[in-house]
Amino acid sequence: MPPPELGTDTLDALAVESLDAEGVLALALRSLGRDRLAIASSFGAEDVVLIDLLASLEPRPRVFTLDTGRLPQETYDLMDQVRRRYSIDIEVYFPQAERVEEMVRTKGLNLFYDPTDNRLSCCHVRKVEPLARALATVDGWVTGLRRDQIATRVETAKISVDEQHGGIWKIAPDPQHGGIWKVAPLADWSSERVWAYIREHDLPYNALHDRGYPSIGCAPCTRAVEPGEDERAGRWWWERPEERECGIHFDPRSGRMVRNEPVAAVVAGPFDAEPPSRGLS
Repeated sequence: MPPPELGTDTLDALAVESLDAEGVLALALRSLGRDRLAIASSFGAEDVVLIDLLASLEPRPRVFTLDTGRLPQETYDLMDQVRRRYSIDIEVYFPQAERVEEMVRTKGLNLFYDPTDNRLSCCHVRKVEPLARALATVDGWVTGLRRDQIATRVETAKISVDEQHGGIWKIAPDPQHGGIWKVAPLADWSSERVWAYIREHDLPYNALHDRGYPSIGCAPCTRAVEPGEDERAGRWWWERPEERECGIHFDPRSGRMVRNEPVAAVVAGPFDAEPPSRGLS
């Protein structure tokens, strides 16, 4: 079944939900264009699947990543493997040096372990703010969110409107068309399906996965998990499960998606016209 077309009418979320992962990506790519759609990759298992899927539709897809300055070496090794395999440039966004310097000077290098507010401050400086700069360059971003990863993600939509970001649309919001697209093609996939795809297509993946790390973030805030634990149990393991988010996708306090709830319909409006140029701020 071919993907539904985007026009001046709304696209029913149920129609999007019926699409497989490749169909969701094809729809987003056709609607937004190569230059305005990017994968936000932390180079987890889901992300290499998404890069492979998008590369089958667009030879040189846009991929960006956030280098927090505290990533494991294995993550950097994988970045280079992916860059060589797909002949792509990986757009790397770093935290602002002066903000990191001020944070560690006043709160210490390991501030994230206690209290939770310190950890959230660190995530904001190292991840949330650089993400905002990256997303100012796109009309849609692709993420590896899956509904079965953790309780906070069970209502993840395959396409939603991210009202928190959006460059000029955020500065001058249109009540009907504000925000950018947030695309989660693997929302209904299981971990088993992700790994079956990786094996079938012989994709590179982070070596830490073979050492009991199903979810990988910054080195100090990630550990291996025990058999039977959920796959995100190794992220910020000293905190309550409902608070184990960094603020990029979900509010760690409420467990709710950050200002971009799944929507009943996705509206094509602003993406039908040529978007204005957006510089980084």
